[in-house]
Amino acid sequence: MNGLRVYINTQATETHDGCGVFYSRRADGPYYRWRYDEQVTQWRVARMRLSDVTPKVLCTTNWKALPAALQRSMVEHYQE
Repeated sequence: MNGLRVYINTQATETHDGCGVFYSRRADGPYYRWRYDEQVTQWRVARMRLSDVTPKVLCTTNWKALPAALQRSMVEHYQE
């Protein structure tokens, strides 16, 4: 996936249903927040307003460090 960056929040440990919360952005596009919803057993994505994102607290993370199900969800989301 060309130009995709995945982030974690470095100033606050964010979790939801026991899983980490991740952010993604492709090129200069919008930021998305990814959280796991245990009730439906899938990753939920929400487009973030720029005013809700503080890029200074986000740190890139390795694609291989992501849960496999989240990787699949991101691939589906960003399909060209």
